[in-house]
Amino acid sequence: MDVKWLPQLTVSQLVLTLFAIYAVYLVCIFAAYIWRINRIFRDVPCKQRHWLYGNMHLLPTTCSEDRLLFSLGMTNEFKRYYVWWVTFAKASLTVCHPETVRVVMKSSQPKPTGFGGVYRFGLPWLGEGLLIAKGDKWARSRRLLTPAFHFDILKQYIAVYNDATNQLADNIEKFVDSGKKFDVFPHVSNLTLDIILRCAFSYQTDCQQDTGSSRHPYVQAVEELVMAWADRSRTPWLYPDCVFYLTPMGRKFRRNCDFVHKVAVEVIDKRREALQKSGKEPEKKYLDFLDILLKAKDDNNVGLSPMEIRNEVDTFLFEGHDTTASALSWALHTLAKHPEHQRKCQAEIDDILKDRGSDEILHSDLPKLEYLTMCIKESMRDNPPVPIIQREFTSDFTIDGKTFPGTIYAFLTLILKICFPVVAAYLVCTR
Repeated sequence: MDVKWLPQLTVSQLVLTLFAIYAVYLVCIFAAYIWRINRIFRDVPCKQRHWLYGNMHLLPTTCSEDRLLFSLGMTNEFKRYYVWWVTFAKASLTVCHPETVRVVMKSSQPKPTGFGGVYRFGLPWLGEGLLIAKGDKWARSRRLLTPAFHFDILKQYIAVYNDATNQLADNIEKFVDSGKKFDVFPHVSNLTLDIILRCAFSYQTDCQQDTGSSRHPYVQAVEELVMAWADRSRTPWLYPDCVFYLTPMGRKFRRNCDFVHKVAVEVIDKRREALQKSGKEPEKKYLDFLDILLKAKDDNNVGLSPMEIRNEVDTFLFEGHDTTASALSWALHTLAKHPEHQRKCQAEIDDILKDRGSDEILHSDLPKLEYLTMCIKESMRDNPPVPIIQREFTSDFTIDGKTFPGTIYAFLTLILKICFPVVAAYLVCTR
């Protein structure tokens, strides 16, 4: 066979040719993916979308009640499910009916920490603490931390609860005579942060006395970290770290991470040094969360590493502070809307304290506050304090007779209400 007519390619030309062939192959694969994603979601209702950046821009830009109200409106408009187009290449299916959300709730799927996963955005701050860890790492940490939540440990914090709550009462007393409405969440948030800092860190602050521009730097850092995390989650072009950390939001997020980590490390090192010098249990009225972390050992007599301890402290501080503040704020709001139930709760407390010379609540009083407990639980049922739980599907699943592919991110949004219990789930297709 005569091959003299074939062109003689140099090495560079051959490399370029192979690269071009591979590029065409990737384009074909991507085009097939786009076609497949559009075919899957073509009959799923949604808001009008832009051909390039989808319809995520319709969401309110700030993490506020506007976003909740918008989501409630979407749930009322689309009764069972609808789709968000994050970009032209990624779709998010929102399931908003108990029957359609059951598939997600019944599954036992890992927490996604890959590209586009909400938990991934918290890794620089919280690391692989209990909130983000999964698999064997989560199970080991959970076993080691269980003693920290024993009732015999928790009941020793009651003095801290009383003292911090008295400060809260002093702060909101000025609103009693004015008759004006006020936002209770900032005050309750400072309360819960004060309690967590004192119980988990033995870290004394004046955070309940800080307002406006003079807010405590740790309080301010935590709030800004939460806001940045939430805002980044609804902004797809900020998902890549190389882009996010070039923005003012990303640079501030990194500075705040460095600051809260510095505070945690200083407190941990100081406590570890004190324990090593004393060689015994710390001499104080209660054993705090940090003491438990420093002394915990697994079955192989291996304790938590310094990084693991810091991750768990940061995680416990965030989850205990933010979610507790949300639950308490909703409970106070609900009781304010229903004064007849508020009076019953007050009467129950007055009955317990009537023969005392003090208004301090004891740990033994808590089981007696039956009506107050029911009101708090009902408030949490109606307004769950954790708005989003995310999971990743690793296999195909079917909703309303329609099959969606595996590798799905599932957002369980527990605050959207249709019936009891009201839940919604966001499913993000990634392939």
